[in-house]
Amino acid sequence: MDLDQYDPPIVGPDAIESTELFVNDDVLVKLFALGPGAELSAHEHSDSTNVFHVLEGTVTVIREETEEAIDAPGIVFHERGSAHGARNDTDDVAVLTASLCPLPGSG
Repeated sequence: MDLDQYDPPIVGPDAIESTELFVNDDVLVKLFALGPGAELSAHEHSDSTNVFHVLEGTVTVIREETEEAIDAPGIVFHERGSAHGARNDTDDVAVLTASLCPLPGSG
């Protein structure tokens, strides 16, 4: 994806839009647009590292028992097996990518 041609998504309250930007045998990069109040529930990937790249807005990152607001541009690294999620606590759309490597089952 050429970020020079990036067009911010329009997402309503509590809504999540997502699309795969890149996928191969080793890595998945997925784009998420979180409307105000939307949440990606905390989950874990036991065999994969996950990295969030906050591209637009502010994302509240949920990690284990903690929460932290991360402003764009920001990067958050999640160790393999650590629970993580994201929530938009603002009135604006928040956009992030999630990179997963290696893909579950590829090792």
